[in-house]
Amino acid sequence: MTDADLMFRPVTELAALVRDGTLTARELVDASLQRIDALQPVVNAFVDVDHDGARAAADAIGPGDERPFAGVPIAIKNNRPVRGLRLTLGADMTGDFVAGFDHNVTRRLRDAGFVVVGTTCLPEWGIMPVTEGRRFGATRNPWDLGRTPGGSSGGSAAAVAAGMVPVASGNDGGGSTRIPAACCGLVGLKPQRGRVSHAPNAGEHLLVQDGVLTRTVAETALLLDVLAGPEPGDASWAPPPREPFATAAAREPGRLRIGLTTAAVLLDARVDPVCARAARDAAGLLRELGHEVVEVDPPWRRPALFERFTAIFGPAVCSQIAVTARIAGREPREADMEPLSWALWELSRRIDAVDAAVVALEMQAFARAITVWAEPYDAILTPALARPPLATGELDPCGPDPLGTFRRSGHFTPYTAIANVTGAPAISLPLYARDDGLPLAVQLIGRPAQEGALLALAAQLERARPWHARRAPAAAA
Repeated sequence: MTDADLMFRPVTELAALVRDGTLTARELVDASLQRIDALQPVVNAFVDVDHDGARAAADAIGPGDERPFAGVPIAIKNNRPVRGLRLTLGADMTGDFVAGFDHNVTRRLRDAGFVVVGTTCLPEWGIMPVTEGRRFGATRNPWDLGRTPGGSSGGSAAAVAAGMVPVASGNDGGGSTRIPAACCGLVGLKPQRGRVSHAPNAGEHLLVQDGVLTRTVAETALLLDVLAGPEPGDASWAPPPREPFATAAAREPGRLRIGLTTAAVLLDARVDPVCARAARDAAGLLRELGHEVVEVDPPWRRPALFERFTAIFGPAVCSQIAVTARIAGREPREADMEPLSWALWELSRRIDAVDAAVVALEMQAFARAITVWAEPYDAILTPALARPPLATGELDPCGPDPLGTFRRSGHFTPYTAIANVTGAPAISLPLYARDDGLPLAVQLIGRPAQEGALLALAAQLERARPWHARRAPAAAA
């Protein structure tokens, strides 16, 4: 069995090989590290690779370890602290700050037995839906090295698609897990708002939820069971599920009512016909599986919606910049940031407290209206992206019109942010492929706090049209 074969095995199988002594944790971790060393110069998925730390952790794991994922390698997106490794957020401004603690996500994954082999690339501050930051350079899509793996969890998606690790962490504040999953042929779930704690850094976040990049729905469900649940000090949290997500995902979903739309959230976005066709083909598959699918006209195409989202998203990013600057004991400077980050910083500083409160209320009302409209449907089906993965350099955060670039990034991803605004769970599934082999994904938005039902539907689609055996060309290099 080759290293590549190992890294494409399900995490439950890998853990079982370690548990029964067929493979040592050290052998499994070494297989991952060898793949990373071989492919990093080509894919550029990692910020740091922790050879010594990962091997030491693996050496402490023996046969019979009952933790569910003991010995399985994993990578952490480099905007979540990993004790002893640099926490850069893809930004020059963070320097070489080394985290002295683990984020809740990191700790829970370690407690489940995963071995952290390194941290993965993201665009500066996680802003863009492409991973081409000034500090670490462009991460490449293993399906086509001239294209983006998406963002902002692009390094994690590229690492999994290339077979450097079997799974990796991500997080999603406007599509940042689902977008790279769609670009790289993976499963990407944004859980319900409040499902995964932001401890110990924050009590809650309006837009962002943590998750994982995986090859199968079952793995996504299993890891959500690991990550889900409140921590002391959380300001709010999602209601607990009635059963484990893995159990729910294994059930037949029953006959559901699905709403289909290809209408992009942004009025001026144009949808590539191949992306729209994927959603319609998925609707046909759902009908074959016995579900009722009806075309719907969602009330989300409203003037100035992008500007209102930016008025929430921008200050959320800039608060992170401000906190980082205070820890570093300095003021944010234009020289320390990419032009897009600086433009959002300047824009956000011009928003006064009253305007911010008004926009927040407007977006809450908008989210309520969408949630009420969607109530008759068990899920809403859309394309995952409006275009196939973009060519590297097509969205340049260091270009001459940074805010224009930011708006054009929304034209690439006009379907994902709506679930961040409403808080509902949403998942990207790589059901199809273009004629040139590039992954072609669809998105399902579920009912509030009903990830189990959404995962059951996703798993049914996976059984009907499996994708996990596909391998990106770079994975075979």
